[in-house]
This record gives sequence, C-alpha cells and structure tokens, in this order.
Amino acid sequence: MNYCSLCTYPSNHPLNLIFNNNNVCTGCMVHKEKYQINWKKKLIQLKKIVSPYRNKKYYDCIVPINGARDSYFTLHVVKNILKLNPILVNYNTHYNTELGFRNMNYLKTLHGCPHLNLTIDPKIVKKITKYTLEKFGNIYWHCIAGQTVFPVQVAAKMRIPLIIWGAHQGIDQVGMFSHLDEVEMSRRYRKDHDVFNFEAEKLLEKTRLKKEDLHNFFYPNDEELKRIGIKGIYLNNYFKWDSKSQNEQMINKYNYETNRQNRTFDNYQNIDCLMYSNIHDYFKLRKFGYSLVSDHCSREIRLGRLKREDALYLIDHYRYRKPKYENFFINWLGINKKKLNYFYDKFTNTNIWNYRKKKLVLKNDLITEEIKNEKNKKIKVNRILKKLNFIVSKRNNKITSNQIPSLYSKGFFNE
Repeated sequence: MNYCSLCTYPSNHPLNLIFNNNNVCTGCMVHKEKYQINWKKKLIQLKKIVSPYRNKKYYDCIVPINGARDSYFTLHVVKNILKLNPILVNYNTHYNTELGFRNMNYLKTLHGCPHLNLTIDPKIVKKITKYTLEKFGNIYWHCIAGQTVFPVQVAAKMRIPLIIWGAHQGIDQVGMFSHLDEVEMSRRYRKDHDVFNFEAEKLLEKTRLKKEDLHNFFYPNDEELKRIGIKGIYLNNYFKWDSKSQNEQMINKYNYETNRQNRTFDNYQNIDCLMYSNIHDYFKLRKFGYSLVSDHCSREIRLGRLKREDALYLIDHYRYRKPKYENFFINWLGINKKKLNYFYDKFTNTNIWNYRKKKLVLKNDLITEEIKNEKNKKIKVNRILKKLNFIVSKRNNKITSNQIPSLYSKGFFNE
C-alpha cells in the first residue's frame, strides 16, 4: 500500500483516493479549500437556497439524526441559524447505546421537534446481517442502507422536498468532490459508495426475504423524486467543517454527552453505536489495512491539531485493540465466536497482510519498527492525547434500563 505523505490514508481507501506527484492525496488537497473559501458568503448562499422551502403551515425540511456524530450541530444550524421548522427522522440500527439513546432524546426535546423513528423487525434485520456478513464481511450494511433511504422515503410520503444532512463523506474524507461543486444527495452516490453497489433489490434475488420484508430499504423511484422535487443538501458545503470544534460547541451549549472509545481517541463520533467502532471497524482493518483511528488522525492532521509523526503513535496504540461487544453480537445474531473468527479470517485481505509467527502483519506498514519498539510509547501516547483533549462529559442523571421504552429495550445497553 502507498500512503499519503501528509495524512495517514492508504491508497486502497474504499472511497478511492488519487495521489499527486508529491504523494499528497485528494482528501488533503480538497481540505485546503476550507482556508480559501469565503464562508460568510457561503452561509448567505445557503439561506437563499433554503428560503423557498419555508412552509407556514407544515414542516420546512427533514433532518436525519442519531445520538452522536454531527446531529447536534446540524440541528442547531437548521433551527437557530436557518430558522427552519424541521421534522426529525432516524433509523434504529439495533446496535444502540444507552448514551446514544439519551443524546437523541435530549436533542429532539431541546428543540421541540417532532421525530419519526423506523424500527424494523429484528428477525428481518438479523437475516440481512447474516447474509451481508457471510458475503461481504459487513455487519453494518443494513444500518447504512436504512439511514440513507428512510429520510428520502419520508420526504416522498410527506411531500417535504428538502432534506438537510451534515457532512458529505466523499468531500471531507477523500476529496471526491470540491466544496465548490456543492454536491447534493443522489441515488448514484448511495449505490456506488454507501451500500457498495449492493441495493436491497439484490437481497430479493439472493435470499428468501420477500418484498414486504425489504420495502423499508427501497429507494423511491426517480419519477417520484422528480415529481416532488426532493433535494438533499450537505452543510459542509456551506460551513468550514470541523467536527471536533463543532461537537465541543454542542457540549457547552446543550450538554451533548460523550464517551471514551475502545479503538480510537475521538470521544464524540459513533458513541451511539456498540458495533461501529468495534466489530465493524475491525473488519475494516482486516479488509483495508487501516481503521477508524486513521480516519480521525487524518482529520486532525489536516486541521492542524496533530502532527503526522504523533498520529503514528496513536494508530499503533489503537488499531489492534480487541473489539468490544463480540459476545453481545454473536448472541444477538445466533452464531458462535468460532464462526465470527472464521469471518475475520475469510475477509482478511491477503494482498496487504502476512502471517508472521501466527500474527498478522501488514506487508507495507505505515508504522515503523522504531515506533513499535519505542520504550516510552505509552507516555508519548498519553501526552499526545492530553494535547488533543477530547472531552469526556459527565452524566448528570443516570437512566436505568427499565426507563427505556420497550420498543428500544433490546437495543440499548449500559456502557
């Protein structure tokens, strides 16, 4: 694998990266636009874009949310800066944390917003997950598929044409688009990159699931989208996107709750999900040779808060950590640990990994032997983490499991 000379991303990133003659990736090149764009003008432009969608009787827009990531900042912008009247939607991933559940409910209550939740029959979700695990080494397909289609289905059914999302992954991570392109939501991007060219219609062909089992995953047809005029915009085209800074604003303003992560240092992202930063991320490491900590390191390097040489210590510290919640997952799905380990091995990319003394090692590793053998490595890691200073907020009111509505009770667990 080849690595970007500025950040820590490898050339085999699943969203695709291009490197220039100086071995700088497109993600780093597009990031530089953030310091060249007049963001005040961009906000004025955004206000003009959303103005025609104001509805004095009903809802102005749809905002997809969860209990983490950029939901608090996105809704803050929609309500307090754009002065819109949104309806909130979320897809229940079945991997939810209690903290994420609490954050999501605080969020809609703080802003007084109506909220639609989609919870699909767990039996159907498990059948889908068994198939995607066996075929792709992916336990998260149903989550991405549901999160990217449910807001569009609601928009079509309720005839609310505007959907407002937070950050477009293709811009912020890999520079697939320029901020100046002002790329919008599309069926094509969802198919090619979000669900990796595997739409729900293929599950009808490959499994015994029926159309009525999968209707919540079908994207509305183009004629319907065109007739209603559905438009999905991304806020990172109009704001100088910095998720750490934004989340800390939300901690101070709304008491957004955070939590330590097992396989990365970012205490703000993905804290609503038991699996994303654990089993899902471990499959990512086996398949692509990098994991979530590299995503976060690359972002922090680009924003000038982390040196690349320090990032290597963090990657070395986190990437091989054992995933948490494996027992919960195998019990939920109805498989055993031996079977899960089989899938880890099955989807290990042998083009980038070798076995050395029964231990997996990357053929071309970003982390040098000098770093791996550093005697004071733990001290250095602690110093770097202290400087980054990701906040772990304190919970004021503990919610016990019997206070959680029965609809969610099997999906939310104490951390």
